[in-house]
Amino acid sequence: MDNNDILIRLRFAMDLKNKEMAEIFKLGGMSVTVPEVVKILTRTDDFAEASEEHIECDNRMLDSFLNGFIIFKRGKQEPKPGQPVKEETPIRNHTNMNNLLLKKVKIALALTTEEMLDIFDEGGIRVTKGELGALLRKEGHKNYKQCGDNFARKFLRGLTVRYRG
Repeated sequence: MDNNDILIRLRFAMDLKNKEMAEIFKLGGMSVTVPEVVKILTRTDDFAEASEEHIECDNRMLDSFLNGFIIFKRGKQEPKPGQPVKEETPIRNHTNMNNLLLKKVKIALALTTEEMLDIFDEGGIRVTKGELGALLRKEGHKNYKQCGDNFARKFLRGLTVRYRG
C-alpha cells in the first residue's frame, strides 16, 4: 500500500472534501492546491505508467498531511510558557509510514487503546493490547513491531465502518 492509497482511504473514511484536504496540507506546513489534491488522489494502475495527471505522495508529504490532520481535528497546540519548543524529527524515506499513520490518527481523533482495538475489530482483524502497544512504539525500541500493509488496511477499513456507518 503506497502513500497515495493511504490518503485515498483516509479521505474516504473521514469523509473529507478536496478543499478540506488542501487546508489540512496547509496546516501541516505544505502548500497544496485543490487541483493538486485531485491529482494526488487519482489512482494509477500497477501496469499503467504514471501520467501527468498523477502526483506521487512521498513520506514527507504524507507526514505533513498527518500533522495537519491533528491540527485540523484538535487545534493548534501552543507551547506552555518556559517549555522548550519541540523540534519535529525529520522523516526518512525508509520510515514505515503505516506505524506513523496509526500513531497520528490515534492522536488526531483522541482515540483510547480500547477504541483502537475496536476499530481493528470492526476492520476484520483481532489485535491484542500488547500488539497495539508494539505498533505504537518508537522505531528502535526493543518491543517495536513494524505495521504491515494488512494491519493498516484493516485499520482504515475499521475507521470507515466507524465514521461512515
